[in-house]
Amino acid sequence: MNNDQLGVVYLVGAGPGDPELLTVKGQKLLSKCHALVYDALVPKEILQLVNDECRCIFVGKRRGHHSTPQLKTNALLLELVKEYEIVVRLKGGDPFIFGRGGEEASYLKQNGISVQVVPGITSGIAAPAYFGIPLTHRLASSSITFVTGHEGIDKRRPSVNWEALVQAGNTLVIYMGVHNLSYIVSKLLLAGSPPHTPAAVIQQATVIGQRCLKTKLDKLVEDVDSYKFISPSIVIIGESIDFQVEECAPPPAAVTMPVDF
Repeated sequence: MNNDQLGVVYLVGAGPGDPELLTVKGQKLLSKCHALVYDALVPKEILQLVNDECRCIFVGKRRGHHSTPQLKTNALLLELVKEYEIVVRLKGGDPFIFGRGGEEASYLKQNGISVQVVPGITSGIAAPAYFGIPLTHRLASSSITFVTGHEGIDKRRPSVNWEALVQAGNTLVIYMGVHNLSYIVSKLLLAGSPPHTPAAVIQQATVIGQRCLKTKLDKLVEDVDSYKFISPSIVIIGESIDFQVEECAPPPAAVTMPVDF
């Protein structure tokens, strides 16, 4: 089969969990795709949008559970697009925000495959917004830094420069940070971040189990342990948290999260 006969891989962001936050384009692709490759943080309600004839394959990655190696996922997408006209690679949040979408797109393009990206609402934006926490505020913060709390050991650059982030004075939005929270907080405090800096943790913001904890940076680790916050959670650190509009807190979620392991 030559490249003109190959299908297309769509890297689709599923958003932060609630199916109503999925984009219209993403929903249309799910309804007509012939093969679907999906991650762990995709609720069953979104998977139910797929047609009955679609071939669905789970390749999720979660700490403490069996995970599909990235190279195997890359190879799977290449195999599927040779057989199916429309292949959707469905990722929680946005494909290019800590979702390895860039790796998969590069691999497919190197193999002559047509790739299209459908952005999704990333949880780092959706989670605080759902609870009325502004990431920027004219009186508190004019910039945001999105940072991973769980880095790959093979990155070209060394670990996150926490000192530089503290000096920048941005609102910090930390993905996958609960497991390494003690280390992250210690680095921020050592870099000069004031102990009383507002902090928040939001767990499963748009799905069942949603809850929000507001505290101070020096109490963050203790409070997260006390209230037993677990992944998936977003950690926010910055003065803009104090400008939360609590009346914006979400109604009880009606979406389960995610598939069983």
